[in-house]
Amino acid sequence: MAITLTTPVTGGTQTGFTAPTYTITADVAPTPQGKQWAVSALGGTQVGVTAHTASSPFTVTVVRPTVLKSFPVGSLSNSLIKSVPNNVYKIIIRKGLTPASGQPVTVAPIICTLPVPAGADTFDAANVRAMISLLVGSLNQLSAGLGDTAVTGIA
Repeated sequence: MAITLTTPVTGGTQTGFTAPTYTITADVAPTPQGKQWAVSALGGTQVGVTAHTASSPFTVTVVRPTVLKSFPVGSLSNSLIKSVPNNVYKIIIRKGLTPASGQPVTVAPIICTLPVPAGADTFDAANVRAMISLLVGSLNQLSAGLGDTAVTGIA
């Protein structure tokens, strides 16, 4: 897989954080189709944040489809395509969170799925890239607001 994260990863803006960075270490993904990194150290000011441990994970995993699907042969006949298969990629962030004082850590995953219609990789690669670019840019821009909303419940 061509996916590679380099360390440190610069975090998005968050209320109460100053210049957050995450030192990552290659880890073993739970599937052979994945790549995974664990957060081994924190940088900047992130009071109360913990790095990865066995009992409180902090990981990034990227998974590609087990079998890549292709555009159905013979689908470009005289009618519209009835069903186009998707190649679904996943980006998973896992973080151990403590729900209350004295309670055990609960692992909370953020799962981003990226369904790419088979054939679009060949016939519309620029728009596949634009879709991903908008996702990353939007998440960077929305980072502090998403964090505030997840903590306060106010959108």
